[in-house]
Amino acid sequence: MAVSIVIPTYNVAPSIAELAARISDATTNYDAEIIFVSSDDTPQVIVHVGNTARLPVRIIHRSTPTGGLAGAVLEGIAASGGKWCIVMDGDLRHPPEMIPILLAATASEHEDVVVASRNLDDGSSGGLAGASRHIVSTAANLLARAMLPVRLQNCTDPMTGFFAVRRATIDIAALQPRGVKILLEILARNTVTVVEEPFVFDERQAGVSRADFQQGVRFVTQLAALRFGHLSGFVAIGAAGAVTNLLIMAGLQALGVWYIAAAIISAAVTIVGNFLLQERFDFRDLRGPAASGCIRFARSFAFNGVEATVRTAVLSAVVETTTLSGIATQAVLIGIGFMLKFVHDSQR
Repeated sequence: MAVSIVIPTYNVAPSIAELAARISDATTNYDAEIIFVSSDDTPQVIVHVGNTARLPVRIIHRSTPTGGLAGAVLEGIAASGGKWCIVMDGDLRHPPEMIPILLAATASEHEDVVVASRNLDDGSSGGLAGASRHIVSTAANLLARAMLPVRLQNCTDPMTGFFAVRRATIDIAALQPRGVKILLEILARNTVTVVEEPFVFDERQAGVSRADFQQGVRFVTQLAALRFGHLSGFVAIGAAGAVTNLLIMAGLQALGVWYIAAAIISAAVTIVGNFLLQERFDFRDLRGPAASGCIRFARSFAFNGVEATVRTAVLSAVVETTTLSGIATQAVLIGIGFMLKFVHDSQR
């Protein structure tokens, strides 16, 4: 099989027959198949269309739509038999007549991803409904390219859902699908050569937009994970630990505990707490098979214990020789030690 056309579907049953017919016409010169990945009631329509289609038509029905649209796309790619996979929407906003153009761009054997871009000179996003959708789409595109300038340097439209990808060049297991922006995930987590072809984004013929506040949150979360990787989780855990440290220290001092003793107690509590949180939520893929939990804890406690000891000594020197308060000084010192902890903990 030369080409597998992967189409995630959700409430687009009215467009399936026309879509399959136009894809068949567009791929006359190719050994191709269509893979519909559905989590709704479209399989009945797809079966009917598949019985009369020129191309082989397969259906993957997902009872649990894990990963949203992006998860559906990856499931379709994983099941594909083609050397190239073309990903497109099922609502006819991605014209099937673009398929030969995308495939023609793969002829040199040097490209890994061919993107149908709305942002090239001859492209257009006119099919987006309303000025607000245009603004949101443009802002999301600019944000993504600003956050991932190297990975997206050759892609003007990482938000598009219409592209061709060489099946052998992507590591599906490394991808973490969420929401609808699967191309962004592929480009950020794989080293690939990208070329682009302009296309005009048509108006929706079926279904409803998936864009809502929840999708916006998923997009921002996805960008943060792609840009900062482990750092995003580390920052959250570290921030919680820092706040806890200062609250414990302030509470103990309010009870009359000497500030040095309060600093030592708060450090011990947060060292243990941060370790447990990192073990539960962060750096899980960096755990070597030879290091047990006890060994990781010993290493973590030793490093953080030394850091806390040095920090407490500096705290004492500053408080005893200046007018700065213990809490304010502790806050500054925790911030200074943050990056040292990240470098250490990411190597566990």
